[in-house]
Amino acid sequence: MTQPAQEQQPPGTETLMTPRPDHGETSYRGTGRLNGKAAVITGGDSGIGKAVAIAFAREGADVLISYLDEEEDARDTARWVEEAGRRAVLAPGDLAEPAQCRAVIAAAVEAFGRIDVLVSNAAFQMTHMTLEEISDEEWDRTLAVNLSAMFHLCKAALPHMGPGASVIGSSSINSDTPTPTLLPYDVTKAGVANLCAALAQLVGDRGIRVNSVAPGPIWTPLIPSTMPGEHVESFGSNTPLGRPGQPAEVAPAYVLLASDEASYISGARVAVTGGRPIL
Repeated sequence: MTQPAQEQQPPGTETLMTPRPDHGETSYRGTGRLNGKAAVITGGDSGIGKAVAIAFAREGADVLISYLDEEEDARDTARWVEEAGRRAVLAPGDLAEPAQCRAVIAAAVEAFGRIDVLVSNAAFQMTHMTLEEISDEEWDRTLAVNLSAMFHLCKAALPHMGPGASVIGSSSINSDTPTPTLLPYDVTKAGVANLCAALAQLVGDRGIRVNSVAPGPIWTPLIPSTMPGEHVESFGSNTPLGRPGQPAEVAPAYVLLASDEASYISGARVAVTGGRPIL
């Protein structure tokens, strides 16, 4: 796949992307691996989160979709979940606010009675060529959305998670091979990886598993809305596979980690990077 140079205003929308991302709408086939589970997915309106929501629903899970304000994308995700015969709950709001993180968990508990899977996936990034042009406000917001939100979500969710439940964080290859022009994002993704590794040890005695997925370059609205057009055009070309991945190509890793098949996988990090290694 190649993509032309293009730019959007953040947070971006899939409807304006060329080509449109593949979330598995016509390709993902479920086999009942998550039957009866209740899941929370942040950043579930588009990109990786949308692909995970579609996959989870087709595997038998009800899904709460947390998102900022991308109503059109979120409603489309909910439609795919419902077409799979599962319940979709929409929860708009800014996860930079700890109260919104708690509200998301409360909405899930009200809807489902419990939480079996928490996917902390929402993220923000912007490209900057120098450290000086990163504002204090942007630094704080990047850490709040990408890292602190996961802390607040986990803290609120754990009392509603029982043995066999799963927490999955979206880390990144940038945590190991940081891109200098994405410095705040790099820092947060390393933090997610370490949060998951530490939390797995803290909650193992409760029978709760914690893992992370480390995607490489994946074609999502985050890319054209946070990178210069010329960077978008070459996005993903530096992988051994020579292209960016599609969200549908990442979702199966989340399905595995959420499923009972991963009953002895905790504290792990799964790389989905097109051949680029993580350390």
